[in-house]
Amino acid sequence: METIEILSCFNLCYVKIQAVAQSPEWQKLIAEMKIDPEAATHLGDVLHYLEAAMGCVEVTVEDDNGHF
Repeated sequence: METIEILSCFNLCYVKIQAVAQSPEWQKLIAEMKIDPEAATHLGDVLHYLEAAMGCVEVTVEDDNGHF
């Protein structure tokens, strides 16, 4: 897998996870306490760490292509 493909995959995952975190269905699950409220925190952590990983990969893509 090329570095740019990894970054693209991470980006797609980020967009999908962010959509779940912002969805009314997810908010309802949290509000109605049907799942552990910590799940919202964990999902936020996933987004944070995925964003950090994307930043690390972006540097490599920039180096490989001379720009981003």
